[in-house]
Order: sequence, then C-alpha cells, then structure tokens
Amino acid sequence: MSDHSVVPVSSVECAPTPSRGRIRLAIVRQRYNPAGGAERFVSRALNALSQSDGLEVSLLARKWEPIEGVRALTVAPFFLGNVWRDWGFARAARRRWQAEGYDLVQSHERIPGCNIYRAGDGVHARWLELRRQTLGFWRRLSLKLNPYHHYVCRAERKMFLDPRLKLVICNADMVKREIQQAFGLPDERFAVIYNGVDTAAFHPSLQARHRAAMRNEWQVPSDAPLLLYVGAGFERKGVARALQALTSHPSVFLAVVGSDKHLVRYRRLADRLGVSARVRFCGAQGDVKPFYGMADAFLLPTLYDPFPNVCVEALACGLPVLTSTTCGAAELIEPGENGWLADALVPASWSAAIGEWLAARSHWDELSRSARRTAEPLQLSEMADSLLARYRQLLLALPSDEQAA
Repeated sequence: MSDHSVVPVSSVECAPTPSRGRIRLAIVRQRYNPAGGAERFVSRALNALSQSDGLEVSLLARKWEPIEGVRALTVAPFFLGNVWRDWGFARAARRRWQAEGYDLVQSHERIPGCNIYRAGDGVHARWLELRRQTLGFWRRLSLKLNPYHHYVCRAERKMFLDPRLKLVICNADMVKREIQQAFGLPDERFAVIYNGVDTAAFHPSLQARHRAAMRNEWQVPSDAPLLLYVGAGFERKGVARALQALTSHPSVFLAVVGSDKHLVRYRRLADRLGVSARVRFCGAQGDVKPFYGMADAFLLPTLYDPFPNVCVEALACGLPVLTSTTCGAAELIEPGENGWLADALVPASWSAAIGEWLAARSHWDELSRSARRTAEPLQLSEMADSLLARYRQLLLALPSDEQAA
C-alpha cells in the first residue's frame, strides 16, 4: 500500500539521530527555472526542510535562488549539448557529495549512486511512449534516433538498479506503478508523498482580491466562464488541445500563463480555430496568484505529468481542475465533485469535460468548496515532516559504508 499519510510528528521526534545529532542531507537538482513546477517543489521543500531542527540541508545545483537556512554549492562543469550537460553534472555532483560526506543524498536528477531519488520527472520511457502516439512518422523517427533520450533511459535504468538506492519518493501512485512495471522495485522501496502547497497564500480569497481588476486588465467580461492554464512546455502540457476544445464552447475564455519558444505557432493556431478573441496569452508571470483569482476553473490537458504543482495550487484556490488521466494529480480528482478528467489523446473528451463543467454552473460554489477541501491536508509543514521521518528511518537502516556513497 502506498503511504500518502503524514507520519506522526512523535515518530520523527523519537527516532534516533546520527552521532553528529543532525542529519546532513544533500539535495541535488541541476537547473533552475523560476516558472518550472519541479523547481518550485524543490524550493518549497528546501524552505520547509530548513526549518526542521534535526536537519542540515545543502543544495547541489548549477545555480539556484538564495534560500535561507540552506547551504548552496555550485556544481557547474562546462558542457556543449544536453547529453554532455547532464552527464557532466551527474559526474561532478557525485564527486562533490562524496567529498562532503553527507549522511544522505536525495537526487532529483537521474544519477546512479544516490540514496534517495525523488521521481518528480516520472519515467522517461513512459513519456516517450505517450509522445510517440502524437507524432507523425518522421518525428517519431527523430525521437527514436535522438541520443539524449537514449542517455536518459540508460541513466534512469542504471540508477534504479543501483544497490545504493534505498528509497524512491514518488509524488503520485501513478509514478510508483510505472517505476515498478519498468524496473521491478519492491513496495518497501517507495514512499508516495503528494506535493505540499501553501494553503494560506493560495486561497479562495484571491478571487475577492483580484477577480474584477484582473478581468478588467486582460479584457475578460466579468460574467464570462474563464479557464486558466499555467505552465511552460505548451506541446506536452496540451495548449493546442485546450484551444481546440474552446471551439465547441463559444462563451468560454482561456488565459494561458507561461512562456514557450513556439508561442507564435500557438497564436496562429488560435487564429485558425477562430478562438483568438477569447484567448489571452499572458506570458510568464512572477506571481501567478492573481490569475488564479480571476479564473473559474483550471485546465491542464497534459500528455504526461507526474504531479504538477499548479493543480494543487488551483485546488487550494478553490478552482475545480480539469486534467488528464495521465496526470498524477488525477488521483485527487473526483469527477463532478472537484473537477473532471479526460484522455489527453482523445480531443473530444476535452470538449465534453468543459461541457459538463459549464452544465454545472449553478453548482460552481459547491465545486469550489470541494476543491479547497481537497487541498487543505496538503500542508507544506506536513510534507516536510513526512520527508524527515523517512530520512530518519532510512538512516537507521543504512550501513555506514553506504551513506553518501
């Protein structure tokens, strides 16, 4: 059985600690993108973990934002191309954590030799399998021949089969199942801990604070049904599917928050579909909370997403979530109660989901309350307590010669 529950605080406080009195934990994440969901998770986790008395946290990364209470170590070897980039960082990070002598190393990258892997990026082979189904012959061939994907799959397999890997932290049962199917790891190697969210900052009160002003700024009628999308990587996360779904619902507006190098392509698609007058491409935003405040629901027709932070942020803000069955956050959705689910590969299912949401308009207040209740248990402090309990349990069982190997 997967462990979504928060480990009682008493079990954290009573567990023995290393001889130094504090667990020295290294967290490894290569890149920082302020708009990236994985990076936002790491930042939130680091902030929460740094407040734990029994933990000394270091971050190994090419670059990162300053985080109080966290020692940041720059690991930035020269590279040309993405294969060299990932291989070089993995090699340099492993050397650095071995030199520092940490008690535990938690990697958010596919690096063999770590004690803990946080599987926030899911299973690369599963992503490739789904992506192939959306491509024509030549693009499928290009995908197959791309050396980067071969590198990632090899590194992933080597890491999961490395005997030094003792714990895999998944952010959804979906990811746990995929890893087990691909690599055969036993249940006891896993912990399923959903992403935490700041439920005070992401709150239904954002609507009262921002709805009128934001709709006026972005020229959205005050009574128009408004769907919100937040995220980078428009192809994977389904902006084209969102635009296509709008064609069946002429009253619905869509706000797209995020950047993409092919933004012009999506603007042109909106024009061809005849929905551009109802779509607002808002670009990347440092603060997304006002956009949650202006929306009526959240739409993420992603092809594959282990567990996007934006879904729990939206739920915390009282927005019902419409997302795909290949999104880990689907595990939180009760169709018709706090959102709807659709198949990313079936365009008609998105139009149907939006139609059901519109048909329930008289119950939107009830949907909002249900969405908020879903997010309320997912506190950042409880996520940190669950992680810390796992670290202590693992350290007790880990032979000293395997710590930070």
